Amino acid sequence: AVGVGFGSGDVGTAVPLMLAIGIQNIPEGFAVSVAAVNAGLDRRFYAAFAGVRSGIVEIPLAVLGAYAVQAVSALLPYAMGFAAGAMLFVISDEIVPETHTRGHERVATLGTIFGTIVMLYLDISLG
Repeated sequence: AVGVGFGSGDVGTAVPLMLAIGIQNIPEGFAVSVAAVNAGLDRRFYAAFAGVRSGIVEIPLAVLGAYAVQAVSALLPYAMGFAAGAMLFVISDEIVPETHTRGHERVATLGTIFGTIVMLYLDISLG
């Protein structure tokens, strides 16, 4: 999504998108680290490594996405739609079902509501 945003050439839109996804990567890395600890892996090294690894891959893929969109600019609307669909798929297929297990449905739902409020606030204030 970040690569597609920068590849479109509109830096004014791409920077807030980059910041929003960067902010989202903090709890995502934490969730990956917690999952690694719950799986019984080393608490100090591997959990931290897994959390960082989940976000660091986005840097080269953002560069690749920006290059690909600039090389084939006619595909920009399709690329943006694909990026949005991929994010929604990951959330609905993996994250929501995982958060609603082991009796944590209420906390997960409240977290989703709070996250949506923060996202809308950032959209309005940065937009």
